[in-house]
Order: sequence, then C-alpha cells, then structure tokens
Amino acid sequence: MNTSVVEAAIPGAPDLAGLEPVEKIKRRWPMWLGGALTLLMVIGLGRELFSGGLAGLARALPTNPLFYLVFLLYYLGSPTFDYIIFRRLWRIPIDGMIALHKKRIANEVLLGYSGEAYFYAWARQRTQMVAAPFGAVKDVTILSAIAGNAMTLAVVAMALPFGIDLLKPAEFNTLMGSIAVIFAMSLPFLIFSKRVFSLPRGQLWWVFGIHCLRIVSSSVLIAFAWHFAMPQVSVGIWLLLSAGRLLAWRLPLVPNKELLFASFAIMIIGQGEALSELMALIAGLSLVAHIILILGFGVHAVLKRKEA
Repeated sequence: MNTSVVEAAIPGAPDLAGLEPVEKIKRRWPMWLGGALTLLMVIGLGRELFSGGLAGLARALPTNPLFYLVFLLYYLGSPTFDYIIFRRLWRIPIDGMIALHKKRIANEVLLGYSGEAYFYAWARQRTQMVAAPFGAVKDVTILSAIAGNAMTLAVVAMALPFGIDLLKPAEFNTLMGSIAVIFAMSLPFLIFSKRVFSLPRGQLWWVFGIHCLRIVSSSVLIAFAWHFAMPQVSVGIWLLLSAGRLLAWRLPLVPNKELLFASFAIMIIGQGEALSELMALIAGLSLVAHIILILGFGVHAVLKRKEA
C-alpha cells in the first residue's frame, strides 16, 4: 500500500506514534488526585496558620518534658494504628506511613474522608501491592466509624448513672435522641454486613478491635498530656474529661460540640481560662506538627526524585 497517498489525502494528520493510549491516561488519575489533595492540604494548613491556629503557642508552654513526649505519642497514634491494619491487610512498606499521615492531615484540615480519597489514590498507584484497594479502604473506614460509635455508647452507659441528675430535661432528651441516632447509624451496616463488607469476618473483627484500641489509647494519652500541662488537676479528672470529649464529638444532635465539651470541662475543673489556653495549645501544636510533616514529605519526595 502506498502510504504517501494516504498521508497526502489527510493533510496535517497527527503522528499516531506520539499519542498516549487512553488506558494509560486513565491510569494517571490517582496521581493527579493525590497531587491535588496534597496541594489542598498545604493551602488548608496555611489558612489555619494565618487565621490564628497558633494562638495557643503564644502562651507559656508547659515546662514538663513528659507533656511533649505524651503529646508526640498521641499525635502519632492514629497513623500508626492505621499502619498496623494495612500492614496486615496489604503488607504495605514503611513508606506507607507517609501516605497514612497525609490521610490523617487531609481529614483534619480538609473535608471529612478526603484523607480516605487520598489514600485510595495512593494505593491505586501501587497495584502490584494490592489489586483492588477500594474494598479494604471502605471496610476500614466504616469499621472506624462503628468503633467510634460503640465506644461512645459504652462511655454513655458508664457515665449516665453518675451524671443523670446533672442534666436538664431538654439536655436529657437531646442525649437520648443522639444515642438513638448513633445506634441507628451503625445498625444497617451490622444487618447487611455480608453485602456491605468485602473482607473476611475474622479480619473485620480484628480491624474493629484495633480501632477500639486506638480510641482508648488516644483518650488515655490526651488525658495524660493535659495532666502534665496542668498537674494541679488529677489524672482521674482528666480521664473523665477525655471520656466526655469523646462523647461530645460523637453526639450527632448537638449543634456546638466544642462549646458542650468546654462547658462540661469548666463545670468539672472550674478553670475556664486556663483550660481554653490548654486546648488552644494542643490545637496549635497539632498544626505545627502537620506543617513540619508536610514540608518533610515534600523534601523527601524531591530527594527520591533526584535519586531516580
């Protein structure tokens, strides 16, 4: 066949050898999504930084070094437990900790569950590690919410006999309605578990147990961090406040969860200004840690690219 005749008939025809297959272009979407979410994390952190997120750090920092040690353990807890889960499910390498830290930062700085989208995109780029990551990410996310609801109901069951006399009728009705909503949110996943979950039952129970352990350890560590910052308040009181914080953050019918927790904490320890400064300090330190990690991950990515 005379190819010159065909080329002459179609002037300006593109060089087909230089075009990328559509399938190859489709496979790039996880990389684009991951990059976009990383950029949004940087923007979100900058907005928090310049909008007063570090106000707590302008106050006197705790002098007890145990505060910083316990805070570091508290900060690293969530990604570490996630790593334990996905290490067993996927055998992810230690580099997966970077993606899990970004997942946590995205969830806290951007919209809820944006971190799961980032982590799913990260896993899709590594199909040699896991062929179908969506099912596992979905199951782990749902079980995290169910574990949080279960621990909240457990805290309510333990605390209600001691605090029921302190609640006004309207507050009691709000609490009962919130408990009903929490229970109703988890019930469909339990009833239709065979259709909802992808992992085997044994792995589901194991993941659920790890999530419960994460919640308990996080609550205990933040209580000890508060204690080392304000040692005049006993550890037992701080543990009670930590349980109240878990409850306040999970109640769905409460419009202002931070105000609810602050009111409860002030009622217990009676030091409103000092408590507000402590909460601002914890938020500021978390923001600083987010920024340090994002910058460190950026430097790490540049160095790896140069080595390649």
